Amino acid sequence: MSRQIVLDTETTGLSAENGDRIIEIGCVELLNRKLTGHNKHFYLNPGRDSHEEALKVHGISNEFLRDKPKFAAVAQELMDYLQGAEIIIHNAAFDVGFLNKELELIGQPPFKAGVGSVTDTLVMAKEMFPGKRNSLDALCARLGVDNSGRTLHGALLDAELLADVYINLTRGQDALLVDVSPSDTQQVQTEVVDLRGFVLPVLAASTGELTEHEALLAQLDKASGGKTVWRAATGVAHG
Repeated sequence: MSRQIVLDTETTGLSAENGDRIIEIGCVELLNRKLTGHNKHFYLNPGRDSHEEALKVHGISNEFLRDKPKFAAVAQELMDYLQGAEIIIHNAAFDVGFLNKELELIGQPPFKAGVGSVTDTLVMAKEMFPGKRNSLDALCARLGVDNSGRTLHGALLDAELLADVYINLTRGQDALLVDVSPSDTQQVQTEVVDLRGFVLPVLAASTGELTEHEALLAQLDKASGGKTVWRAATGVAHG
């Protein structure tokens, strides 16, 4: 059974190395590419205030986080939940970098040591849509995923949206997940249609359309210096 966890974080800023911390973790579980509803969601007290720019992104106030647990209090529950699964993250280097720092601060092994693998949907999207914007919002728009409720970034909401985006990005793989037994193939019937019973109408060009067509051919012939193939083949002189 294929178990995947779509994960997203919100943070106090952009640099784990410079002391920024995780304030929210959202996880959405997929079993055989189907949502199970067995999700995980944590708000965390980072022990510091968010940068002003980060506050504009996630909208989670410093006051709201004051009474929330520290990462150390939820780390075991989180890693037990993620154990052995394929973790799907958009721009994985960012989130994994923060998770590694949080784990390092409490003396735990790096993030990837406790999970099956990490898949970066940003890398996937760049390969599929080179040269285009591949933010989560851009992918939602491109793939028809409804993100109308996303006025602020939230880890659980973003993980849910990313799960939908991931399913759409990999939809061509659906055929690999369908088990077809011999009995199924025997039940497939092909209906043969005799096309001789259909009469297809022939729509002739109007006089005006023929005149316009000839005028265009004459322009092309003149532009080529009388070297167009159709003139040579038909023996029609050019003007």
